[in-house]
Formats: sequence, C-alpha cells, structure tokens
Amino acid sequence: MDIRIDEPLWLLLFIPIAFYMVFTWISSGMRFIGRGTILFVLRCTAIVVLVLALASPFVTLRADEEQVLFVVDRSISIEGASGTAEKWIAESLKKRKVNQSVGMYSFAETFRTDVQLTDADVTIPVVESLEAKDATDIAKAIDLAAAVASGSSATRIVLLSDGLETVGSVEKLLAKYGGDQVEIDTVLLERPNNADASISIFETPRTAYEGEKQFLQVEVESSTRTVGELIIYQNDKEIIQEPVALEPGKNSFSFRTSAKGGGLLKYEAKLIVQGDGFLENNRMLSVTMMERSPRVLIVQTDRNPSVIPSLLDKSAMTVDVIDAKQLPESLSGYLGYGAIIFDNVPGHVVGEDKMTVIEQAVKNFGTGFMMVGGEESFGLGGYFKSPIERLLPVEMEVKGKERLPSLGLIIVMDRSGSMSGSKIVLAREAAARSVELLRDDDTFGFIAFDHQVWEVIPVGLLGDRKEAIEQILSVPANGGTDIFPGMQKAYEDLADLKLQRKHIILLTDGQSPMPPEYEDVIAEGKKNNVTMSTVAIGSDADWGLLEVLAENGGGRFYDVVDESTVPAILARETSMMTRTYIEDNPFYMRLGGVAEWSSLFEEGVPQMNAYIATTAKGTATIAAESLKEDPIIAEWMYGLGRTVAFTSDSTGKWTGDLARWGGYPDFWNTAVARLLPTYEEVPYIITHERGGTYTVTDSSRKAAFLDIAVVDEGGQEVPFTSEPLAPGKMRVTVDAKPGLVFFGVSDDKGGLFEAGISVPYSDEYKSTAPDTALMIKIAERTGGKVLEEPEEAFRDHRFKGGEKKPIAQWLILVGMILFFLDITLRRFGMFKGFGMRRVREQPVVHGKSTAEESISELLKAKRKR
Repeated sequence: MDIRIDEPLWLLLFIPIAFYMVFTWISSGMRFIGRGTILFVLRCTAIVVLVLALASPFVTLRADEEQVLFVVDRSISIEGASGTAEKWIAESLKKRKVNQSVGMYSFAETFRTDVQLTDADVTIPVVESLEAKDATDIAKAIDLAAAVASGSSATRIVLLSDGLETVGSVEKLLAKYGGDQVEIDTVLLERPNNADASISIFETPRTAYEGEKQFLQVEVESSTRTVGELIIYQNDKEIIQEPVALEPGKNSFSFRTSAKGGGLLKYEAKLIVQGDGFLENNRMLSVTMMERSPRVLIVQTDRNPSVIPSLLDKSAMTVDVIDAKQLPESLSGYLGYGAIIFDNVPGHVVGEDKMTVIEQAVKNFGTGFMMVGGEESFGLGGYFKSPIERLLPVEMEVKGKERLPSLGLIIVMDRSGSMSGSKIVLAREAAARSVELLRDDDTFGFIAFDHQVWEVIPVGLLGDRKEAIEQILSVPANGGTDIFPGMQKAYEDLADLKLQRKHIILLTDGQSPMPPEYEDVIAEGKKNNVTMSTVAIGSDADWGLLEVLAENGGGRFYDVVDESTVPAILARETSMMTRTYIEDNPFYMRLGGVAEWSSLFEEGVPQMNAYIATTAKGTATIAAESLKEDPIIAEWMYGLGRTVAFTSDSTGKWTGDLARWGGYPDFWNTAVARLLPTYEEVPYIITHERGGTYTVTDSSRKAAFLDIAVVDEGGQEVPFTSEPLAPGKMRVTVDAKPGLVFFGVSDDKGGLFEAGISVPYSDEYKSTAPDTALMIKIAERTGGKVLEEPEEAFRDHRFKGGEKKPIAQWLILVGMILFFLDITLRRFGMFKGFGMRRVREQPVVHGKSTAEESISELLKAKRKR
C-alpha cells in the first residue's frame, strides 16, 4: 500500500504552523506542565491533520486486474484485411488470463464499440463496415479507447492497422501515453494485393489565354502491367480519348489542347481499366483561368428574345446569349461570366436549383446580376421568396398600395403515392409560398386528392396564415389518383362567392379518367368567373388532358420536367391573381443620386410607357423611380456582387421613347459596367497541404485580412474552418467530397479573386505501402511492442494497477474530533468517563500548608472566648 498526495502545495502551510508552535512554547516560559502539555499537543495535532487533508492524500491498494483493448482499423486502405484482424484477435484470446478484461473497437474516421470492455468470455462478432471509412484517424481511436478503460487498472491497447493515418497526428498524442499504466502494442496489417491503377497527378496551367496551346500532364500509378483508356474532358465535353499501356509504378502522359472563352475552365481526367481495384481514384479535376475580355451572359426565352446583345459594345466584352432552359446546372458554368442578365425570363423555366447556384456566384464570387422587366419577370415571373428575389435589391410583393382586387384561390393538389419524395415536398412548399402572398381578407382553400377528396383547408377567409401553412406542410403522399372529384369540388366552392377574381391551381403527376361532365363543370365555372391553371409534374402526367383543362378553364398550362420549378409556378399564378403589377400609365423617371446613371440623362429623361411594380429593399440604392415612388432602376451589393433591377422592359413596348433615344446603347453598356466585378490582377496563391487543408496567401502582401467563401459545383456552401497565420495569409480546412470547389477570396482593399480547387480523392485510395515506421514509433514511445505472435497481446503488464482511495475525509474527521476534545478539556477539564476525576491544581507553598495555618487560627480564636 502506497500513500501519496495530489496537491502538495498545501504542505507549505506547515511553515507558519511551525512559527505558531515556537511562539506558543516561548510564551509559556518554554515549558508545559500537566494539562497544558496535553492541550498543546492536541491542538497542534489537529492542525497538522487538517493541513494534510487539504493536500488530498490517498492510499493505493494494489490490484492485479488488467485491461486489453483491441482497436482495429476498418478504413478503405485496409478494408480487405478485416478478416485477418478477426482471426488474429481470436487466436490471441486463447492465451487470455482470468484477471484480464477485454474490449474490441473499430475505427476509421469515426470510432465504434464492437465488444464492450468485459471480464466475461468474449465471442468475436460479425463486424459490419463503418459508414465513414474514407479516412483514418489513429490519434482519435487511441484517445477514445483509453477513455473507455478504467483509470486504476493496467491497460494495454492493441492497435491493428496499416499505420496510414490521413487525419490527425498520432505523434502529437504519444506523449500523453508515455507513462507506465497505458502501453500501446501494434500489429501491422498488410492491405490485400489487389490490382489497381489510379490517377495520382493531373496538372493544367494555372492561367492561359484564349487560343493558347495548353499543356496537360497526367500521372498514373499502377500496381501491375495492364492497359486502359484515358479520357480528358473540357467543361464536361470530351476532347481527348486515348488508349494507354501501363507499367508497374508511375506512368506519365502529356497532351496539348486549346480553348476559347474566358473565366474558369474545368478539366477532368478519367481512367478506365478493366478489373480495377478502386474506381474512386480513377478521376481527377483541375482548373485553368482563361484570361480575356469580360464575358456577359444574356438569358432569354424563345417567346421573349432579347434586344440587349445588339446594343452592347462587342469590342469591350464578349456577349453570350442563351435560352433559359439551357442554363448550366453547376457553378463552374457561371463563374466564367462577369455579369448575368435575365431579360423577361419566367422563374419556372429556370428552377430553384439553378437559382441557388446563381445566388452563390453573385454572393461569394462577385458575379453581377441584373433582372429586366416584362410580362414574365419579377413578381409576374414567380420569383417571390426565391433565391433570385434574395439577391435582387427589390421585393416581388407590392406593399402599401391600394391596387389589390378581391381574390378567391383554391389549390387542388395530387397526394397520391406517386407524389412521394421530392414531388410532394416541393408541391407543399409551393402551396405554402402561395399562402404567404395572400392577404388576410383573401379567400383560400386547399384540397388534396388521391382516390378520394380531402378538404385540408375549407374555403373561407385566410385568417391564421401560420396555421394554414402548417396544415399544408403536413399533407402526406398515399393512395391512387382521381382528378375529377377534387376539381369539381373546387369549382363548386368558388361558384357563388362574390369576388373579383376566382382561380383554381391543379397540380398532379398522374393520369386519371375524366367523365364527360367535366366540360360542363368548367363551362359553368367560366360563367361564374372561375379560371383554372394546371401543372403537370413529371413524364407520367397526362399533359394532354391537363393542357385541355387549362385551355378550357381560361388559365395556363405548365409542363414540369424539373420539379424545382413548381414553387416558381405557383408563386407566378398567385401573383397574377392577387396583384395588378403592371403600371401602364406613361411617366418620366425621377433620377436618384447615382452619378453613373444620372449622367446619361443630362439633356433630359425620355418618356416611358410601363413597368412592373415592386418594393425596394431597405438598403437598396434607388437610381431612378416613378412618380408613385416605385423603383425603376435599383441596385445594391449582395455579398461580393452587385445586382440591378430594371423594372421596365428592353424591347420598347414598355420603355417607349427610352428605346428610341440615341443614348439607349450607352444605357445598357453602363448597366453592364455597373455589374462587372473588379478582379485582383495578381491572384492569391492557394496551395494544397494535407487532406482538405489549403493555405491562401496574398503574394502582394498588401492585404491586412482575407475573407473567404467556399462553394461546391452545385452551388451549396461548403463547411470550412479558417485560421489566420499572418497578415494576408490564412489556412483553410475544407470539409468537401472529392471533386471541384470554388474559393472566393476578397480583401480589405476591395480586391476579389476566384479560383477553382480540385479536391482529390482520399489518401485511402492511394497505392501506398503500410507505414511500418509509425507503427514502431507508437509502440516504442508508449512502452509497448510490435507484436509478432497473437499470444503476446495477453502477456503480463509491467505496471501493477491499484485502486486509489482518498483519505482526506477521514483526516478531516480526526481533526474535528481533536479540536472538539481540545475545547472540551479547556472548558471542563478531565472527564470521569475516561477513568479520571476533576482535580484542581494547588500552588506549591514552602513550609506549612495553608490548611494547617487555617486550623491554628481557628483554635486561637476559640481560646479568646
């Protein structure tokens, strides 16, 4: 048994205590007599005992219990060797002793318990694969295993791994386990010798000029002699396809190509080899920045071709025109443009997913965006509460205007089983968005149908908007499809209502037989001023029937292929019913204080015919407005990009004399100039370290701080952590899947830089030999050993564990008893209960005693009588 203390600094109190004892001894004449000696010793002993209690003393009771924790690597790099690990552990268990507890754990990037620590018999379980296995964090695995173990017993962690850590640093952790109690043994697992070929390097020029020959280099590592095919893509289009012969080891291939256009150019290298071990390491991306004049993207539709391209100065910029249906789906398709202009484009053609990508291009990469008005733009285009509305300086909803007709709206939604998944989610969201566009005194109803009618919200005044939205969002998908009963009920509910506008929106993804009387129902509805629009969702919908229903019902038909467009469709339909958006009285713009715009009209402002009413956002800058104070030209900064709203059109139908004005081309060239970002001429240097870690450096050393955004190809913001290293230098760790991510870097000087970064596949897929040196270091630094035979795992531990028993509370109890005894003796003297009687000390007198003198005096007094 050992006695130790946890907080020895409290023992310093013995120094003033010693002074107290000496002072007390001197004050008593340097001697104690009788009871004083006992009291002095009691008090000093009590003080000493309490000071010892403050030092947190404990005794260690020796114990023979040991713990053996098997920690098995289940990452991709060693996936085929898991059976070997189980056999090794099963063999070692045959040498287990009765005093040894056992636990078994799996790890890769995460940690899992397979067998809890137990002293009972252990059966090796059937171990399932880990979900997150494309990284190896040995440090976390050791730390978590040690945390499971009992702190008082001797512990041995047996690490079975190839030593190829891809996350964390086990070397930084080893000092923590360099003592006697925990030792770490290692067992080196060899990865299966599967044939595998992988792309290890794919390099393209960082920058290039249009038409310049670009040198592309691909390095392929192969474990065997084999043949394959190497394919190179440029912006998702195949440009090179060549057969390749691979030798064991590294194989280098080079190609030359050129490209047109500007901005970011995405390259992809893909290797195809029959019977390859891993497919994940056969693809790698790279990005080249094309240097050229600014590019502007004009988006139009077949029904509304744009006149803007013909007005722009082609010598100062490159102008691309695209139909809204052909808009790119990935972020790289937009980052090549300095500005994007939507000219009278309806939102339902674009879809929410593409809107989200455009929003990221504007917000985090400085791409300018402009929306131009028309009969299918702004609120009439269904942009209410969309990503495009978020980035614009105006809101689609018209607020505080007395221009709203009374409305009755019923949404009839298919809730059959075929609508499950994203269809029902988007349809419910779209219906809820429509509710937000309504006023409290509008009439609203919501009907869901499968093989029967479900009146989710009975027709009546909207009232509690929040409750209505909650009811809509709770509708599940189930059952068959029968359109007519739901449609018939909607017509019946609206028929007798005294409203200026009565409208039905029917959404379905299926087919349903319609009885002959459906034509009578629609005809009767038209007499009662009821209109109906229909939305066909997916390829299985009966678009022919739905188109006829919409045509007969006096509404519009929407054939939806991209489900994400459904919210925009319902927002457009609701907006067209609830608002009179178009202001078509001739007017003159009233200019604001933006010099770039007002300088165009120094000789006067031409008359215009119409615009779409919107509401300016609080921080927007109004460059021009109508006499009703509706914004005509509004702009603001949305993140790093400038956005502009021009609520009139471009064709001349609404712009009137402005389109016939001599300065009309200057008007649009000024608009583009306002949109184009200012890019840094000297790019920031972005270097890849390990895993998802990158260093961003300002090579000019002028930036005091850097602001960074990271977005993937789908337009989603990628989680990342940043750590400032020095002025103009930052370390960024990105949590992204292999592929392409985009860095948007801005500084305190207003400089902006964008870069595409290829996130490589995990190191787990690399053909790398096991890290034997690391496994040896782990064992040596912690007092363990590299195990050759399974039975060694249960050898006797050099540390004999013990149970730690604190004794501070007992010392406090003894100290209190001694203090109580000290006080009692000082107050009352000795106790009879201890076999003693109370005795009064008498002073010592030389000669006769005091008693004898008293008796003598009494006798003298008697004789006198």
